[in-house]
Amino acid sequence: QVQLVESGGGLVQPGGSLRLSCAASGSIFSRYAMGWYRQAPGKQRELVARIRSGGNTNFADSVKGRFTISRDNAKNTVYLQMNSLRPEDTAVYYCNAQRISTMSNYWGQGTQVTVSS
Repeated sequence: QVQLVESGGGLVQPGGSLRLSCAASGSIFSRYAMGWYRQAPGKQRELVARIRSGGNTNFADSVKGRFTISRDNAKNTVYLQMNSLRPEDTAVYYCNAQRISTMSNYWGQGTQVTVSS
């Protein structure tokens, strides 16, 4: 079992930055692929960025060059650095932990990000 707690969301002006954090507990964090997803009102949840246990990353096309994802296995934490934010980045952002070998998939409760002037 893995528990995920996101933090760092809030209101920011267009062009601004935010860093989201996701603290994990309850299992071997380093063995999980960690991801950030988002869901805007009336839209499906979509993958924003993912970082695998080995460090490989992938990003949604809409955030490439603006967002970065990193993990600190010593702190059981994954981060999403969001720069050059746009109004269309407004959504609830969810942290995800996945381990295919054990068919494990966990979600955090979500944190609201609002980009508005």
